[in-house]
Amino acid sequence: MKFIDLFAGAGGLSEGFLRAGFEPVAHVEMDKAACFTLRTRAAFHYLNTYGNPDIYTSYLKGEITRDQLYQTVPNEITGSVINKAIGPENNKEIQQRIDQLLQGDPVDLIIGGPPCQAYSLAGRSRSINGMRGDKRNYLYVQYAEYLEKYKPKMFVFENVLGLESAGNGIYLENMKKLFLKNGYQFQKFKVAANDFGVLQNRKRILIIGWRADLKLTIPDLGNIKNTSQYTVETLLKDLPVIQAGEGRDKFMTYRTETNLYLGNSHIRNGLGVLTQHIARPQTDQDKDKWNNEKERLRYSDLPERLKTHSNQTSFFDRFKVVAADQPYSQTVVAHIAKDGHYYIHPDINQNRSLTVREAARLQSFPDNFYFEGVKEGSGRTAAFKQIGNAVPPLMAFAIAEVIKLALCPKIK
Repeated sequence: MKFIDLFAGAGGLSEGFLRAGFEPVAHVEMDKAACFTLRTRAAFHYLNTYGNPDIYTSYLKGEITRDQLYQTVPNEITGSVINKAIGPENNKEIQQRIDQLLQGDPVDLIIGGPPCQAYSLAGRSRSINGMRGDKRNYLYVQYAEYLEKYKPKMFVFENVLGLESAGNGIYLENMKKLFLKNGYQFQKFKVAANDFGVLQNRKRILIIGWRADLKLTIPDLGNIKNTSQYTVETLLKDLPVIQAGEGRDKFMTYRTETNLYLGNSHIRNGLGVLTQHIARPQTDQDKDKWNNEKERLRYSDLPERLKTHSNQTSFFDRFKVVAADQPYSQTVVAHIAKDGHYYIHPDINQNRSLTVREAARLQSFPDNFYFEGVKEGSGRTAAFKQIGNAVPPLMAFAIAEVIKLALCPKIK
């Protein structure tokens, strides 16, 4: 079953659908660094299925360059990543490229979700006018245009909980009307990533739609409850101990053998090459308070000489340990790219914030997933941003399995 990924980001949603057996036709994404990540991942999937997987391993070891990796796969593989902003100025060009890639085949599914800043509560709180007039409020109109052109059997639209309250609900209401106008029935769900086995507190809105001429049944995804007893420590314990400013981008080896959670979730996937486990400089201001008292350090608790933010009247919870003994961490957001204090490693002997690899694991990305920058080897900040904006692949896989059963009930 073929799908198009709109507003693809780093490809977290796509990764889950690929694992479930769906075939991507195109990924459309405006961020240049994320497009390199998508191309690298496309090369991995091609080499793993049709070519020589050792070539990708050589790339993770730093033995070949990114350009050399891309040269080992057909042009249409890396060319399926379209680095354009979805909108009236680019839609014709994007759709022409998708048509070339389809070669007359139908589209079974469209997935994706527009950037969430315009709908998120955090985004609105940072905006002087609450994001009113921001063109990203209306990107769902562009999404609907692709539904109208390609008429997929189903679609998956993912976004933040703030979508329900943005514009006092008018955007969501108009979205529903537009989907109905284009011939799609749909269901809206509130889902929590930790209910799909992701060790992170991440709540989202899912709109799953299907063409009105298809009589499909969609189970209530909001009723899925995860009963596993794993804690965040399970994600971190096999990684090398490093201090602030230490680690390597390519490559390191694991400290211990894998465990059941890492294996079952496909995070630790048999490849003995660990990448992007490198820590930013970090001061130790919070860990003792959490480990000893189970309390978070508030910004107002700091001595005056350590207060460096101009805003000292709000956002007091700037410092947070990722609590290892809990069933899930706080939500990983794109702001991790700018501020590691909100994601402090729980080990008191590691004076640092999370590495790219640890953040990726909290989002359930497999360890062989490499996050690129625009320039090769310069992608730490870009990687954090991509990870924070992504859909957890483990949750995406569960959604993909539901979609697959709805489209092909005989495979159950």
